[in-house]
Amino acid sequence: MRAGEQAKFWRDPAVQGLELLRARYVTHTFVPHMHEGYALGIIEQGTEQFWYRHANHIAPQGSIFLVNPGEIHTGSAAEKEGWKYRVLYPDVSILQEAARQIVGKPYDVPFFPEPVVHDPELARQIAILHQSFEESASSLERESRLLWTFAQLIVRYADDHPRQKALPNDQGRAQRIREYLEAHYAENISLKELAQQFYVSPFYLLHSFRRQIGLPPHAYQAQIRVQRARNLLRLGVPIAETAQQVGFADQSHLTRHFKRIVGISPGRYKG
Repeated sequence: MRAGEQAKFWRDPAVQGLELLRARYVTHTFVPHMHEGYALGIIEQGTEQFWYRHANHIAPQGSIFLVNPGEIHTGSAAEKEGWKYRVLYPDVSILQEAARQIVGKPYDVPFFPEPVVHDPELARQIAILHQSFEESASSLERESRLLWTFAQLIVRYADDHPRQKALPNDQGRAQRIREYLEAHYAENISLKELAQQFYVSPFYLLHSFRRQIGLPPHAYQAQIRVQRARNLLRLGVPIAETAQQVGFADQSHLTRHFKRIVGISPGRYKG
């Protein structure tokens, strides 16, 4: 790899059919190629150009690019500084399942007619989703962000804009899920397991919980973990031990969530 270029490629063992790439390229050029699944990502810096579906396209910083399965495309820098991006390569089955859960019945493979879209809100969601897989976030967070982000992508940009199935105002179930998360806050429960626990689909659970509680389940779980961490820190429990007891992967994960919610680091809070 040329000087100034870097790339990290990985798979998450818990999500079958998903590959991820974070890279910065300057002189590297992708020859015409295709993927069995999708190539979805965001341009973090610079500008990429690529030939796709009989035309050349420009993806500037902040844009989202969407390449459908089996489509020949290229990729290279549009500026001498190169480009930096994050890419997800999901299998067709992952987006098809997301579409199925949106409409509540079997659905065709989603097709995205526009290869470059400008949607700052969704671009931010994709960036956070990608980061959550890189930072070993909780299973609940990774699965929730994956399903929710792909659902938004399909509803907004798939060619037929599938309409979401009407969902009942199920406040009672949302409250029971909330109580379950409070009782099992330290467990690394997945979205699929949580949905099975309450006999609903993962998308139904996500949508209903967000509407009734005001936060997605993984964010609520993090809130409870931080509350419990504050109690332990006040009792003098070491930060690393506190992180383990409340369910965070390590001290750095506790620190990141703690600062977002409390505004200061656990060390400063502990005094």
